[in-house]
Amino acid sequence: MAAVMTQPWDRSLTADDFFAIHTPDDGNRYELIDGVIVVSPSPFVPHQSVQMQLVRCLLPRCPDDLRLFAAPLDVTLFNDTVVEPDLLIVRAEDATGDRLAGVPVLVVEILSDYNRGQDLLLKRSRYERAGIPAYWIVDPRSLEIKVLELGGDGTYAEVVHTDLAAAPLQLDKPFPVTLRLAR
Repeated sequence: MAAVMTQPWDRSLTADDFFAIHTPDDGNRYELIDGVIVVSPSPFVPHQSVQMQLVRCLLPRCPDDLRLFAAPLDVTLFNDTVVEPDLLIVRAEDATGDRLAGVPVLVVEILSDYNRGQDLLLKRSRYERAGIPAYWIVDPRSLEIKVLELGGDGTYAEVVHTDLAAAPLQLDKPFPVTLRLAR
């Protein structure tokens, strides 16, 4: 389970506060969600294995007008919310400064034993509210993927739920790619 840091302030933190605070380089992930710093331990081996396999699938197919990034990289969704997706794809023009501009076109969260609820509920609702067109959730233990796409009503709809170890998955968004995962 992710830990919530106590804060000495009498108010919620902002993204500016978050970036001004020096967080230790201790292998943990620090995120700001709704004005509260949330600390998660570093991922386990299955998580990292899936992350690297997805990078190998996505990177060769990523068009020149998009960029693929892997954590750690902060994404400011709102003035009180700065997250660190496991993988993200952004427009090239949004990745020219020190920090990302705009919102990603895709975020990928790989579930960990300690952050399932955070990724499935909390972050999902923040990604949805930010208008991120696609959200993939991958379970590194079962190798199942849920592909969510933002509908015209501003909410995510599950368009695919499948086992990536059983068969490759062909997707067209945000660009044509075939996903394969091995145990």
